[in-house]
Amino acid sequence: MAEWFLFLPQVRQGIDEVVLRAQTAERNGFDGIAFIDHLEPPGATHQSIWEAMTIATWVAARTERLKIGHLVLCDGFRHPAVLAKQAVTLAEASGGRFELGLGSGSWPAEFARFGIEGGDDAKGRARRLATDVELIREFWGADGPTERTQEPVASQRIPLVLGGTGKTTMELVRKYADWWNIPSHQLDRLDQLLPTVGTARVSMQQMVAFAGRKADAAAVAAAAHRRFGYLGDGLVGGPADELVAHFARLIDKGVERFYVWFADFAAPATLDEFADTVMKVIAQSGGSKA
Repeated sequence: MAEWFLFLPQVRQGIDEVVLRAQTAERNGFDGIAFIDHLEPPGATHQSIWEAMTIATWVAARTERLKIGHLVLCDGFRHPAVLAKQAVTLAEASGGRFELGLGSGSWPAEFARFGIEGGDDAKGRARRLATDVELIREFWGADGPTERTQEPVASQRIPLVLGGTGKTTMELVRKYADWWNIPSHQLDRLDQLLPTVGTARVSMQQMVAFAGRKADAAAVAAAAHRRFGYLGDGLVGGPADELVAHFARLIDKGVERFYVWFADFAAPATLDEFADTVMKVIAQSGGSKA
């Protein structure tokens, strides 16, 4: 059965609004929530954004069941020893609900703006990610204790979600990942990469312009394309029956988790109706309506 996460960039919303959406998602049967990790919103540096690990911790404290994670934390922002400690602390505080989503970073401009080294060296960032994943696992004692294993160790496995499609990332996916996530703007590579992920389970990020029962579908689509048309196939829209068919086809291909990014910024009423008319229908059908 597919898992459904609310993908909620913590941009342009107050903290109480973020919590409301998380609690609405939880009430409606979403399995988890994922945030972004940037020091400034990509392409919208005038907008406000909350820090990724702090907002995740705040939401974890105000929900009971949702898995908590990110698509994805930027490896270059934190020393691996610090991130390893943060991950264990949040996993334990949340009752095992935290997943560590990690990537090499995708927005060089913020590295330069805030004086963080390495932002303009994509290959270097990928090498650092490979090194840091191995260090984090050592700090966790993932393959048995070493002199650098941190205490306390997690009482249960912390799932590792790796996002991206680069060569180094895919090697790490095959070696270490519990989940591989393909970003919304690279969905045209899904069929090519699906056979290469080893034992990692497959997730995908999907921008959705949901036309609810009372919505003007044409207006919903037009607004979404104005804001997010740059995503190409990463943006899908329409009424519930079209979205059911879309997601069911992806489930049949082997996608097991969807990070749904709503074009209307996850209005609570949208979450209510999407859960009732898309998620529940797919669950009842066993996921196959292609």
